[in-house]
Amino acid sequence: MRSVSDLKVKVFADGADKASMLELYRKPYIQGFTTNPTLMRKAGITDYQAFALDILQSIPDRPISFEVFADDAEEMERQARYIANWGEQVFVKIPVMNTRREPMYDLVRRLSGDGIQVNVTALLALDQVRDVCRALHGGGRSYVSVFAGRIADTGRDPVPLMSAAAELVRAEPHAELIWASPRELLNIFQADDIGCDVITVTSDVLKKLSIVGKDLEEYSLETVQMFYQDARKSGFSLDVVPPSLPAVAGRS
Repeated sequence: MRSVSDLKVKVFADGADKASMLELYRKPYIQGFTTNPTLMRKAGITDYQAFALDILQSIPDRPISFEVFADDAEEMERQARYIANWGEQVFVKIPVMNTRREPMYDLVRRLSGDGIQVNVTALLALDQVRDVCRALHGGGRSYVSVFAGRIADTGRDPVPLMSAAAELVRAEPHAELIWASPRELLNIFQADDIGCDVITVTSDVLKKLSIVGKDLEEYSLETVQMFYQDARKSGFSLDVVPPSLPAVAGRS
């Protein structure tokens, strides 16, 4: 079993809770951060810009991705150019399409061509990866975020698609592939195996890093102990009544 220090894939923390982000910032294996409007809403963020600028002041030396929240290309572009000025480590997340299914490839091409660091997000299909790579060709530093976890949610194995995506992104020297929305710790090692550049991980999954390589028999014992202790704390009891003896043929 490999240790976390052996990983080539970069681990980015995905979230919007400041306290959690700062705690993870102190971990040497966390090399960047990502967030999105959904995570911000769950964290109770009401002032997008104030939150972003505060985080950038607290975490000044790691790449951080902030997403536009408009739904048309013109407003997305205005927001993207504004957000890009917040700091040199800022990457602007651009969705691969808007809510009307209109692709944002032309917008990605303009922004990247102007040297704005973009993170093209919410990709789930290989054709999308191919088209995004074309849009990024010759542009600045960028990330291509493929939501492998959501692919798995549909019952499909994401590894073959992510392997093919890694080959496509590898042809663009300034682009890096992100394995986004992982569902379990194993995904970190899968992403590493296929040569993925980055994996974004939420804090609940990151907490499991402490048990990487744990002895399985010892883990089994701890599981049994947990079930036993929880049953005791719950005050469970059974009035066990001895079963009645079955009647024997020929006896009264």
